[in-house]
Amino acid sequence: MFTSKRYDFLIVGAGLTGAVLAERLASQLGRRVLIIDRRAHIAGNAHDRLDDFGVMIHQYGPHLFHTNSSDVWAYLSAFTAWHPYEHRVLAEIDGQCVPVPFNISCLHSLFPKAQATRLESLLVRRYGMERKVPILKLRDDAREAQDLSKEDREDLRWLADFIYDKVFHGYTTKQWGLTPEELGPSITGRVPIHVSQDDRYFQDTYQALPQNGYTALVRSLLQHENIDLETSASFVDAESTVSFDHLIYTGPIDEYFDYSHGELPYRSLRFDFEHITEPFYQQATQVNFPNTHDYTRITEFKHATGQQSDGTTIAREYPQAHVRGENEPYYPIPLDTSRRLYDKYAQEVGKAGRHVTFAGRLADYKYYNMDQAVGRALAVFRKQFAA
Repeated sequence: MFTSKRYDFLIVGAGLTGAVLAERLASQLGRRVLIIDRRAHIAGNAHDRLDDFGVMIHQYGPHLFHTNSSDVWAYLSAFTAWHPYEHRVLAEIDGQCVPVPFNISCLHSLFPKAQATRLESLLVRRYGMERKVPILKLRDDAREAQDLSKEDREDLRWLADFIYDKVFHGYTTKQWGLTPEELGPSITGRVPIHVSQDDRYFQDTYQALPQNGYTALVRSLLQHENIDLETSASFVDAESTVSFDHLIYTGPIDEYFDYSHGELPYRSLRFDFEHITEPFYQQATQVNFPNTHDYTRITEFKHATGQQSDGTTIAREYPQAHVRGENEPYYPIPLDTSRRLYDKYAQEVGKAGRHVTFAGRLADYKYYNMDQAVGRALAVFRKQFAA
């Protein structure tokens, strides 16, 4: 499988982090790079493909690119054209689909006019327009805010409990197998109440999908003549047979150290794909089901990609425990015990030697959005290799 060439860098993992680092090292510094991936494809969890019916799907769940970083946007724009897309999410609440995050429009969809108007006025007076308020903060304010009248506190408490019960608790518990109170603010802050009429899921400056898909984008990143690519490749085999000077490792940090301190916990997912012989199945790319069904959401990819086809493909998403060797690690579980275990591995990094660099979602044990993964890779390149 592997050639007898000598490389300056061996990069483990052909996702966004590894691909960006490979491209920068090859094009900017003229380094010879071998990038490998244990899977049979590139682009990591952002991998997309045409299914058996010719519909473009995201193999590992919906990936919607958004960023406020002009540097990240400009960098990627050199490798792809873009299909503009602003993500909107609906949640089924009491049999009705309303926008998520919960916003002012939801008040007027779900409640009688007088009640909705009163609650809107309360939220605007309390927090101001265009503000995002984590659900647990809303609940705390309802209990503790002494500057509010008794009636306002009761209204705020009622609204907070409604949103928590109907929108947040069920989805979070299914997604993580833990209650919101057991999770840290890194999770609870991701699903706020948005005091706004803006029903977009993200408010970032740049929002789009690569015109030809994420796999095509990563393939473009890896086109440089100094880059060799091997898929379905074992790191163990590569390390023992390939001649290289520096290792960049984007895989699981605990696996690299042979689980010497124990396994880092992750949440995993199962996707059930279904093709439907209708132009569209649902109103939006993503519909969440906080309180019904075993799955958390249904994704219909055509809404996002803009693809024209007679039929459509959907994916039902089932969260599940991660079991090494049986399913993929998706989300690091944000508990204090997880962070303490990761810290033990982080201390090992310093002992691994100056010729090993760890970067990426699995190596850093952090959930990165795609723009964050690209930004992290660019920062590592500038600081460690281009300085």
